[in-house]
Amino acid sequence: MMSHARALTLERFRWIGGHADVWQIFRDSQALAAVVRGLAGPFRDDCATAVYGIESRGFLLGAAVAVELGVGFVAVRKGEGIFPGEKVTRRSAPDYRGTRQELRLQRAAVGPGERALLVDDWIETGSQASAVRSMVEECGGQWAGCSVIVDQTSPALRADLGVRSIVTAAELPAWDGQS
Repeated sequence: MMSHARALTLERFRWIGGHADVWQIFRDSQALAAVVRGLAGPFRDDCATAVYGIESRGFLLGAAVAVELGVGFVAVRKGEGIFPGEKVTRRSAPDYRGTRQELRLQRAAVGPGERALLVDDWIETGSQASAVRSMVEECGGQWAGCSVIVDQTSPALRADLGVRSIVTAAELPAWDGQS
């Protein structure tokens, strides 16, 4: 299952203007289904009780993985926008662009002892994942890990955050400077 998701990810991945583009995975229903199964697979027996996703691709992937695992989905919002109820917030450490995100989580969405799985498309610095883990733990939840399409973290960070991925950044085709 993971190898099929890996092959489809590598087949549909593109560099556009020097930027990574995984959107073609979403456009192909078979690729999307395989990637969702691939993201869920390593955590299928890990007793995750909810899948968390960070706005915006994390919303799409996380909700699909939640359905695949038969658990609920918890949204993590960035910045402003309507998000009713009491919230826990964290300002992430700088990401690969040097940007710090203000992340928000509804306190009532996290149950005591909940096992939280974060799903996203890419992880590099782990700044947002670390912020989400901190919020989950403040609310009484436990961190199950992080499942991503592309992992570009260090081995130490990968172990600390429990990252599982479909591919690593080193496996992606190199940018040829043409796209």
